Amino acid sequence: MSDTANHIPIIDLAACRAGEAGAREAAAARITAALETSGFFGISGHGVPDRVIAEAFAAAQDFFALPMDRKLAVKINSAHRGYMPMADQHRAESQHANLSESFLVGSELAPDDPDVVAGLPLHGPNQWPEGVAALRPAMASYYDALGEVGLLLVDLFETALAVEPGFLRGSFGKPMAFIRALHYPPAPADMPDDQFGSAPHSDFGFATILAQDDVGGLQVQTLDGKWIDAPNLPGTLLVNVGDMLMRWTNDRFRSTVHRVINADASDRYSIPYFFDPEFRTVVACIDSCQSPENPPRYEPTTWGDFLTARFNANHKYRQEAEATA
Repeated sequence: MSDTANHIPIIDLAACRAGEAGAREAAAARITAALETSGFFGISGHGVPDRVIAEAFAAAQDFFALPMDRKLAVKINSAHRGYMPMADQHRAESQHANLSESFLVGSELAPDDPDVVAGLPLHGPNQWPEGVAALRPAMASYYDALGEVGLLLVDLFETALAVEPGFLRGSFGKPMAFIRALHYPPAPADMPDDQFGSAPHSDFGFATILAQDDVGGLQVQTLDGKWIDAPNLPGTLLVNVGDMLMRWTNDRFRSTVHRVINADASDRYSIPYFFDPEFRTVVACIDSCQSPENPPRYEPTTWGDFLTARFNANHKYRQEAEATA
C-alpha cells in the first residue's frame, strides 16, 4: 500500500477464523494501519453465508415496497426500533434531511427483559410489520451472523491495541447492536448539490459492518479532504469505526467522515450493522493510547450517555418526543 491514507484495504479473515498461527497478529497489523489512516477496511473470509445476506436484502426490499400506512404502523419508537420515514434523520451539521428511509432492528428483547423492565434507554422489543413474513427470520439470521463477525473484530482490536485479552470483550456480554436496513431512492432531477442520501457524517459508535448492493454511492473522505468511492466487491463487507472508539483510543483509530450519493436512476439498498458495547460501558482512554506526551483528550463517559445525546441531536422522532413530553 503505497498511499495508505487514500486506500481502503481488503483483509481476509479466513485464517483468523481457522485459528492459524500468526494470523490474528497479521490481520491486527493491517487493521491498525487502516484505522490509523483511512478509518475503513473491507473484510473477506468473514464466514457470513451469501444466502443470509441475500435473504436479508430481499426481505428489506419487500418491506420498503409496502404501502406507507403499513410501514407507519411500525414507526420508530423510543427503543430505536421500527420504520424511520424518508427525511426523518437530519444531521445536525447538514442543511437537508437525508434522502432515505430505513427499518431498524435491535437485539430481540422480551417485554420482561430486566433492562426493558428497568426502562433502560434504547432497550425494548422489536417491531415487526404485517405482510412480510420473511422479514423477521431473515433479519434475525443476519443479526446473529454479523454479531459473530463483530466479536471477531473485538478480539482483533484487542490485539491491535495491545490490551489484555478480554479488556474490550468484557463490555460485549450483552452488546447493543442495531441493523439499519436502508433504502435510497433515485436522485430527483432537481436535487440540490448539498442534498445527500446520507449527508457527510461520522458514525457514533464502536464499529459498523456494512453489506451493500451493487449500485454504489458510498464515498469516504480522505485525510486530505478528497472523496473516494468505497470498495464494493462480491463477498466482502466494509468496516469502519465510529466516534466512540475514536474517543476510547484517544484519536488513534479514526472515525472517518463518509456520505452516500443517491444514484440518478437506481434505488440503492444497504444493511449496516452497528456493533456497540453494553449501555453502561465506561469509555475512558485506553492505557496503550496515552502517554505523558499524549495525555487523554476526553473526559470519561458511558456509551449510553454518549449515544443518547447523539441520537437526540440527530433524529427527528426523538426531538418530536421531547417537544411533546
